Amino acid sequence: MSEKKESSVINFISPKATIGENVKIWHFAYVGDNTIIGNDVMIGSLTHVDYNVKIGNNCRIEGSVYIPPLTEIGNNVFIGPGTTFTNDPYPMSKRMVGVIIEDGAIIGGRSIIKAGVTIGKNSVIAMAAVVTKDIPPDVVVMGHPARIKYTRSEYDVKKTNWDV
Repeated sequence: MSEKKESSVINFISPKATIGENVKIWHFAYVGDNTIIGNDVMIGSLTHVDYNVKIGNNCRIEGSVYIPPLTEIGNNVFIGPGTTFTNDPYPMSKRMVGVIIEDGAIIGGRSIIKAGVTIGKNSVIAMAAVVTKDIPPDVVVMGHPARIKYTRSEYDVKKTNWDV
């Protein structure tokens, strides 16, 4: 009679990474060297958080997200599944530049964010948007390329009506 072997989750979390309290990192995720992750963060399965990344507190990063080196994510940020950030505006160049996501931003699934872009505080990036330039605070953008469609306060009203 054969014995049943327990399966184990295989993540790679660099010993050089700094991980805050109450952080949940799901199956088959990668966290690189010199990455700093704040408190109360969830990182979904199959997510790749490369080296020299900063993630603030109370963030939720869904599965299959790619976060390259030099990306900075503020506090209270949501990143939907399959989102891809870039850090090389002219691949393969010797110089990289990160994406900055300010506090309270929401990024819908399958969005693509160009290297060097700043996503403003409390902005919303609609699902599958292609962000090619800086996004100001408190707006909702969508499309290819992403364009402003309405304000964050209009989004919050729509969300509240949906939640009823």
